[in-house]
Amino acid sequence: MTRSRAATLAAVAALAIALYLLPIGDRGLIGPDEPRYASISREMAESGDWVTPRLWGEAWFEKPAMLFWMGGFGYTAGLESYTRVPVALLSLGFLAFFFWRVRAHFDGETAVTATCLLATSAGWIAYSDAGVFDAPLTAFTSAALLCLLPWASSHDRSRPAEMAAFGALLGFGVLSKGLVALVVAAIASVPVLVQRPRALLDLLRPAPVGAFCLACLPWYIACYWANGQAFIDEFIVRHHFERFVSSSLQHVQPWWFYLPVLALFLLPWTPLALSLRWETLSAGTSRRFLACWALGPLLLFSVAVNKLPGYILPSLPPLAILLAIQWKAKASRPLLVAAGATLLLVPLAGTLLPGALADGIRRAWAGLDSASILAGAAAGIAALAVASIMALKTSRERSIPAVCAIAALTLAALKFQAFPAISLQAGTQEFVASERTRLAKACIGDIRRHAAYGIWHYSGYSVPDCEQVPAAFRIEGDPPVIVPNQAADAAPRSSSE
Repeated sequence: MTRSRAATLAAVAALAIALYLLPIGDRGLIGPDEPRYASISREMAESGDWVTPRLWGEAWFEKPAMLFWMGGFGYTAGLESYTRVPVALLSLGFLAFFFWRVRAHFDGETAVTATCLLATSAGWIAYSDAGVFDAPLTAFTSAALLCLLPWASSHDRSRPAEMAAFGALLGFGVLSKGLVALVVAAIASVPVLVQRPRALLDLLRPAPVGAFCLACLPWYIACYWANGQAFIDEFIVRHHFERFVSSSLQHVQPWWFYLPVLALFLLPWTPLALSLRWETLSAGTSRRFLACWALGPLLLFSVAVNKLPGYILPSLPPLAILLAIQWKAKASRPLLVAAGATLLLVPLAGTLLPGALADGIRRAWAGLDSASILAGAAAGIAALAVASIMALKTSRERSIPAVCAIAALTLAALKFQAFPAISLQAGTQEFVASERTRLAKACIGDIRRHAAYGIWHYSGYSVPDCEQVPAAFRIEGDPPVIVPNQAADAAPRSSSE
């Protein structure tokens, strides 16, 4: 290995560690999902029951076991961020696999460009350090579909090892978030099967089918065996089919919801999407395979009644490949400069993000002072200036990696800037740590559900609801605070009278 290549690999590793791993511990669990999933992982590890997920002692069947296993192993290993670190490591491992498979199927330049685009896209980074199911689903399902690229482009029979790897990885995808992995793979395969219907036989051979069954069926059978029809009713019926058609799960969004979400997920590379041409998407079955893979989650979940941003994360890997192919065919320097210009927003976003996650973007914006705006603008202008020079002055092959390095540094700085404040304003870790004594004598009042979940997780027990079990202190507000419970004080006087 040459010195220059060794230096490049060292720089890439340092950026990856700074961007994906180092800031993880600075942010406590936030939102309604992370505290629940971490609690299930902890209960699984402590109980030794690796089959039935349990949330605060009750069987919980909304999602399959993969994330809980990852978090449980992290907890057993003594990791503080025991759900997030395994997800981040899986994401980094997938990026290496992604580079390897894209280089093998296309070429080195396309692989470098696509990996840079994916690794520094906002959606990929955001979900790679969150202890939720979307990144594992995307990593395993996308790895499976990358193994299908030779099958998609060739009339020859695919190698059994590749097809077995496809089956096993797809099975892990089904273990990560259920049947959606199969649907994404089916939609991606449509252009191949339309052109070559007999190619379906390759997917149904013993190697892929056997590997798939070995990867995912043991847990599904064991969970059904242990829990019976309740597992089918909750996991399959309610959280697959009802989630798609019913508004009861309270995530209803308009049909166009994913258009702005995709634009945000692609940042800072969103302007490059304007360069995509029809011939790039349609030239050959492998590119049509990539296009259907990218469009499948977008179209599928746009039709669904319930929508959450992470549902379309599987669209990012194929989009990164298509953008890299387009860049190699016809590089657009103005659009790359425009991509660099979006870095202007990153420092300001770091200032807004904690308040936005806690109180909403409008209140966060209203709370900004002029000094914060000016400091963010100065840092953003500096990032834009360097990125523009890299975009215009370097060769086509090196321009995107160069701008990618600036983006990675800027986004890593955002994490280090914003994560402690996010934890303080939008989380409950610090609140529980400072109020442990009074929490033992408190009940849950009028607070948002994500705060209640976080308090239950960090306290290690279910703090009761004040309407059911009045206590000396009451948890109120957003962010939560502990106040004397006047209702509890009045109860003894009422009984004495």
